[in-house]
Amino acid sequence: MDISGRKAVVFGGTSGIGLAVVRQLAEHGATVVAISRNPSKAGPLPDGVTAMACDVLDRSALADVFAACAPFDILVSAATGGERAIGPFLSMDMDGFAASFDKLWGYANVVRLGAEHLPDDGTIVLVSGSPARSVRPGMVAVGAAGAAVESLARSVASELAPRRINVVAPGMIDTPMNPLQGAERVAAYARSTAGHLIPRAGTPDEVAHAVLFAIQNDFVTGTTVDVDGGWLLS
Repeated sequence: MDISGRKAVVFGGTSGIGLAVVRQLAEHGATVVAISRNPSKAGPLPDGVTAMACDVLDRSALADVFAACAPFDILVSAATGGERAIGPFLSMDMDGFAASFDKLWGYANVVRLGAEHLPDDGTIVLVSGSPARSVRPGMVAVGAAGAAVESLARSVASELAPRRINVVAPGMIDTPMNPLQGAERVAAYARSTAGHLIPRAGTPDEVAHAVLFAIQNDFVTGTTVDVDGGWLLS
């Protein structure tokens, strides 16, 4: 796919990985709509990028947003859907565990309601995470939700064809979701990536490069692209 002149809709597009995707799509000449629950908190958006508000769990609002944006060629979701439960599963509050699957429900809503607006050569990319296939202690909820996202993409790929759907799975990425600052932040990333083949946190731009690969390569569908610094091998 030649991105230039295409229209892209990016959920979670006003911060972190989603914002990096928005910027790179715009650099490649796409018309981009960046959507998040609260665009007023967005960082600077590239010239020509439109910001809209929508909660991916609100199907009625989501349908309205798609109708307003249609037609479009590229659909990306990096929206988290809400809070993620962290900690040992056997002592976990089960409401928190269930809420971690808001990411799956949000992605399912985006795919279900957005696909009908894509042309035959349209493409969808969802952002999962390395815990989907290599779970660290305390990340059972995150891993289970991510695995469900990847299974959703593989399962629905045949129904979507000739439209394509893929997943990009980041490892440890330095994004605004991490509340730590300064030396404490640096030390936390150093500890968490010490055993990786590439012992550092990745950047949102590195993940966005993989998203653009999945968009541009017309021979890729129903698969997961890992951008993890060797997480799966550590």
